[in-house]
Amino acid sequence: MIPRRLFWALDFAIVALGFAIAYTVWPEAHRIVDQMSFGWVPPALRPEAGTGALPRPQEILWAIVIAGVTTIVALGVSGGYQAILEQSRTRVWLSSLFAPLCGAGVVTLVLFLGKEREWSRLFVIAFIVLSGICLGSFRSALRQYFRRRRDSGYYQKKVLVVGPLRVVLWLERYFDESVEPAEYAICGYLSVPADVPVLHDAPRSPHVGAVADLSSVLISRHVDEVIAVQPNGTAEWMNAVIENCDMLGILLRIVPESLLAGKTQVLHAIYPYSLLHLPCVVLVPRHFDSDALFFKRLIDVVVSAMALVLLFPLFAVIAIAIKLSDRRFPVFYRWNVVGRNGVRFTGYKFTTMKIDADERRQELLASNEMSGPVFKIRNDPRVTRLGRFLRKFSLNELPQLWSVLKGDMSLVGPRPAFPHELDGYGFWHKRKLSVRPGLTCLWQVSGRNAISNFDDWVRMDLQYIDNWSLWLDFKIFVRTAWVVLAGTGS
Repeated sequence: MIPRRLFWALDFAIVALGFAIAYTVWPEAHRIVDQMSFGWVPPALRPEAGTGALPRPQEILWAIVIAGVTTIVALGVSGGYQAILEQSRTRVWLSSLFAPLCGAGVVTLVLFLGKEREWSRLFVIAFIVLSGICLGSFRSALRQYFRRRRDSGYYQKKVLVVGPLRVVLWLERYFDESVEPAEYAICGYLSVPADVPVLHDAPRSPHVGAVADLSSVLISRHVDEVIAVQPNGTAEWMNAVIENCDMLGILLRIVPESLLAGKTQVLHAIYPYSLLHLPCVVLVPRHFDSDALFFKRLIDVVVSAMALVLLFPLFAVIAIAIKLSDRRFPVFYRWNVVGRNGVRFTGYKFTTMKIDADERRQELLASNEMSGPVFKIRNDPRVTRLGRFLRKFSLNELPQLWSVLKGDMSLVGPRPAFPHELDGYGFWHKRKLSVRPGLTCLWQVSGRNAISNFDDWVRMDLQYIDNWSLWLDFKIFVRTAWVVLAGTGS
């Protein structure tokens, strides 16, 4: 969703736009109104009073600022900055019309106190109407956009349940009756020690392991949140659940079983404003600032879209060169990897290896120069002559800009993992997958050819995660450009 501070800036810009449109159309509107008779309207309410003129544009900038700020405050008071999906269409339009009215009222009050008599009432009315229409149209379009994405399941959160079988069954029924499928879905459950079997019934959700397997499940499967139900007895396993979720950046909801009501209506009445309406303690992971993350994603979209357009001729040249080197070679290599929170996705690179590269990987394992689960050979015999050139200047990585645009990757972030590599990950290694993977990161600009220890590589990724900022992304991106130009990208 859009951060509130950016929403303020957009609303201010829309109010300024309404002000500018009203000022532009005012002369023609004034001419039309002059030809109309308003004798039946009381003098104080007629569209024009006094001279009905307007100052020059540079003399009304103060009015734009006052109207814009007042509109933002009025929108906040009327609830216009609550989650856009929680607002009805009627509420969106009423707040959009009410806020410019307040802005115009404050401007009028300032003019009255300053004894200004040259401002056109027709202009004030036009400003209110045009700003209201612009605000309402923008917010309605935004609401419709987010609603379509929500209904398509784009915002759906995958929930993993940890607790006794009887609670898993209850939660499944509760989700069926009270939770929108487009917002939350149970993706599986973990059994707990000393659980009592439930006769004549079984959960529909897949059993993905025991609570001791939580760390592996959080990486091997797509999990956004964990609901851990604290049974009425002892639950020594809860500490491990808290530690694993905190380490891997997964939101955890701890629900005491004793507070679960038998009827869902009771939960809605007691917890009307709580997400999922469940009585829970929410442990939020140490995520980055949400507003900064929004701007990080905005930068990813803008830069990747522009790069894909500008670099299209280069893409075509590389594609032709690959086909000329060997017609059997596909232009793109499909890169099936694991991203944030265990999400699997397919990325693309330009083909740099021979057709039998995957089959020959096993015979080259003895030559692996990287310790740990990652396979890397500096002078890999499977790489073609053209491939060596593309890798030297990191040109083979360019198609991944499409993955950045789609949202599977970011411009800056840890390298995604191959599924088979996860088997060799230690628990602390897996924390690198708690953020969206990227095209470049610290290890790639810190002499990656000289790094042969996988642990050192992961430490750099974790250093990036723990110290992340937009400024750090910018510095890494600039250093990456130098590495690419210097030809040390391979």
